[in-house]
Amino acid sequence: MNRLSALLPTAASIVVIGILSCAPPPPEPPEPFGALPTETQMEWLAMETNAFIHFTTNTFTNLEWGFGDESPEIFAPTELDTDQWMSVLSEVGFMGVVLTGKHHDGFVLWPSAYTDHSVEQSPWMDGEGDLVGMVEESARAHDMKFGIYLSPWDRNREDYGDSTYITYYRNQLREVFENYGPIFEMWFDGANGGDGYYGGANEKRAINGRYYYDWPTTLGMVRDLQPDPSTIIFSDAGPDIRWVGNERGFVGDPNWNTIDTDTLYAGKAGIEDLLNHGTPGAKSFIPAEVDVSIRPGWFYHPEEDDRVKTPEELFEIYLTSVGRGSVLLLNVPPDRRGLIHENDVATLRRWRELIDSTFANDLAADAIALADHHRGNHEAYAAANLLDGDPETYWTTDDTTTTGRITVNLLEPKSVSYVHLQEHLPLGQRVAGFRVLAMVDGREQVIGEGKTIGYQRILPVEPVTVNELVIEITEALAPPILTRLSVY
Repeated sequence: MNRLSALLPTAASIVVIGILSCAPPPPEPPEPFGALPTETQMEWLAMETNAFIHFTTNTFTNLEWGFGDESPEIFAPTELDTDQWMSVLSEVGFMGVVLTGKHHDGFVLWPSAYTDHSVEQSPWMDGEGDLVGMVEESARAHDMKFGIYLSPWDRNREDYGDSTYITYYRNQLREVFENYGPIFEMWFDGANGGDGYYGGANEKRAINGRYYYDWPTTLGMVRDLQPDPSTIIFSDAGPDIRWVGNERGFVGDPNWNTIDTDTLYAGKAGIEDLLNHGTPGAKSFIPAEVDVSIRPGWFYHPEEDDRVKTPEELFEIYLTSVGRGSVLLLNVPPDRRGLIHENDVATLRRWRELIDSTFANDLAADAIALADHHRGNHEAYAAANLLDGDPETYWTTDDTTTTGRITVNLLEPKSVSYVHLQEHLPLGQRVAGFRVLAMVDGREQVIGEGKTIGYQRILPVEPVTVNELVIEITEALAPPILTRLSVY
């Protein structure tokens, strides 16, 4: 063969090229459905676990809620080490930390220009300390994001209940954002009004939780203070993430990221069940954050040293929070020394070992996935996309189909205890019912089932040894779109 003939295409190659060039393009992706997440919300969901730090005068008075009359002089940690906090928290996988910069007692953990009820008046560091600044610096040094909680209720302020207090509160927010930003999460509590010291008044004060704070103006100010990167804002009703409706460590099934907020506001009574489950097809995308403490209380109490949650209890909380498509905000309160207690550290490390060992080996990594149908019968939407590790590829169905059956061939018998699924949330949350089936004793049996999937679902199933599983989508609000399927 001469050089020229070697460069010329053969008849067979011309045919192949012709066939490839004539292959039909994939059909258009499904239309977005319902309320959609922002980029900031998706980044927050991907964090999975963050730490809450409750530490203030309550730590030294042995209270959960200070009355507001506590002397700053009682705030006197002897060995405070924020690097110890962050070293432990980052080691066990937390991605961010939210500090209680001010709790209901009104004591402020930074030297504020607007109040003397702060660390400036304490003996700690001779009044020169700035705990907010120390936590912020330590968090960033350990590659963790920094967030803060400023209680809207203040039992120390004489003017709580008047409009002047709102000015004071907004000045506090401005100080924090200008001096310690960027802040990844701003945490607004729903506890508002009641008895307190109020500058010596020692009385009960009631406020209208829906209108008193003028939340639209306050939240707009926060947006202006930090437009980029956008701060995720927490309160009972959002606007970015919502309270889960309990402090016991679980979000419901179903867990819809969507909810209607027209009649919701921070502190409104009787909304716990709604917040725990969300509302399918609602107009606002506001996922739930699961806040719970590693101890019975939110603040450190020495009598609770032997009541730290076990690693197994924390693992169950992980499954009912992160495993149901939410983010876990686990409170780890420093003790009176200013250190995370040894018992808490031991539990946290063992908890991380449980998570890592349980989900170390994806049994479906080399599996084969086939679906009873996929969109347009085109490979761009085939079930194989569930196993490729790419969050931008997915399996989905035609517009008229809201159910589906995916068979996962594990190639050999393997012991299965968990199935991990993810929806492609940039196009909306859709799945409202699914189940996992396996061939047991010669017949196909349901070994696990759930309702919603959302950002992710880690479903414990009846332990079985099989070489094949079936994931069946039984109900969806629109054509289902799944991007991940793992087995453990």
